[in-house]
Amino acid sequence: MGDTSVRVGPDPLSFEQVVAVARGGAAVLLTDEALELIGESRAHIEELASRPLPVYGVSTGFGALATRHIPPEMRAQLQLNIVRSHAAGSGPEVEREVVRALMLLRLHTLATGRTGVQPVTARTLAALLNAGITPQVFEHGSLGCSGDLAPLAHVALALIGEGQVRDAAGELRPAAEVLAENGIAPVMLGAKEGLALLNGTDGMLGMLVLAIRDLHKLLTAADVAAAMSVEALLGTDRVFAADLQEMRPHPGQGASAANLRALLAASEIMESHRGPDCTRVQDAYSLRCSPQVNGAARDTLAHAELVAGRELASAVDNPVVLPDGRVESNGNFHGAPIAYVLDFLAIPTADVASMSERRTDRMLDKARSAGLPAFLADDPGVDSGHMIAQYTQAAIVSELKRLAAPASADSIPSSAMQEDHVSMGWNSARKLRRAVEGLTQVIAIEILTAARALDLRSPLRPGPATAAVVAKLREAVPPPGPDRYLAPEIAAATAMVADGSLVAAAESVTGPLS
Repeated sequence: MGDTSVRVGPDPLSFEQVVAVARGGAAVLLTDEALELIGESRAHIEELASRPLPVYGVSTGFGALATRHIPPEMRAQLQLNIVRSHAAGSGPEVEREVVRALMLLRLHTLATGRTGVQPVTARTLAALLNAGITPQVFEHGSLGCSGDLAPLAHVALALIGEGQVRDAAGELRPAAEVLAENGIAPVMLGAKEGLALLNGTDGMLGMLVLAIRDLHKLLTAADVAAAMSVEALLGTDRVFAADLQEMRPHPGQGASAANLRALLAASEIMESHRGPDCTRVQDAYSLRCSPQVNGAARDTLAHAELVAGRELASAVDNPVVLPDGRVESNGNFHGAPIAYVLDFLAIPTADVASMSERRTDRMLDKARSAGLPAFLADDPGVDSGHMIAQYTQAAIVSELKRLAAPASADSIPSSAMQEDHVSMGWNSARKLRRAVEGLTQVIAIEILTAARALDLRSPLRPGPATAAVVAKLREAVPPPGPDRYLAPEIAAATAMVADGSLVAAAESVTGPLS
């Protein structure tokens, strides 16, 4: 651990820290302040548990069963029962990075001292993260209200040494066996701890943070793709001028247009049709309006980042232990704030992809491509070129449009109408992850197609920045020629969009892009 560990205390975690633990496998370290606060709130819980007066979550049942007072001799069983019964997920297994993000964010709420858990419980959750142990969590089971109940319950199940986990090597094995191998003792849950481990927005928040990180990279890649397509289609860059953009001062639009200007600078292809005989005053919207669409997506992303930052500063549990020792019921577990922005992000994700597909289609259509061969084929008719690559884009975009329909506008009551309105934020997060994956592929196909088109403009040369992108792509994808197996080329381009190497190639010329 040491200096590279993410320190977890009552202060908010940063986006970078969440990504480091979730994706990078970084270790965590509970701070002394966290352990002190946890100990103080635990003392309050134990004092309340000794009183004859029922306290929700401490000496009562849960949800619609909260009216039953549970006698002391049955409370240990109560904690086991809530974890076991709530670990009711089903469907495909959730990705390791999502589970690690969920675990880290629950650990952070425990570290605020507002939940009343035992210090050993927080230490054990940290130990699981540090040992690379990932509880098996399933796709379905969270309604995004009362927290991500089923997903968190599967994590809590591992804490008590039950259920299945993936060990550091990724093998699925019994939790008890893997914990013992790593010298981790299962937790003996005390009063309130079952609720404290389950009542959180951690899954949907973790997925939001990861999606924000991905979309930041993808929106820059979308600008790179748009610039390459404008260049390949002999479009005009005059519409991206700073004085025109400043007339509509949306920050995302300004940043996107600045990217396009930098990417298209010093292009022989652009200069070749800049003279007085050029008739290209107005390009199609998919070219001319790319800063408006990509920019609006950036502004939507900025709003989502604001909401995620607030949630990272939150302590979500019900009931909570206040500094003066009061234990109060609340509704902070409702996922609406996160669910809304998860759904909101799915809209520009679909629309940026939709515009990308339109530019790709334009490069393949001989009637609209300003002299490029049909489908960019080597011998049109004998060869199909990139015809079906656009079909793949269209299929993905169609799915993204469906995924843009909000999950958070739905609610199905649960718990005998006690939980009569839920956020469905987990579903919003799951579909956004799929949408982000789709956008990555769509942008990759546009770049793959635009690079082919730029090569076909030879002997005119593209600008230094877009030429650097083409050169980087050519390390994995051959230049234009007769038809060949295209799926591996799409996969290679997708990987280079996802890992940021194509944007990095452009930035080696332009400097940092927005």
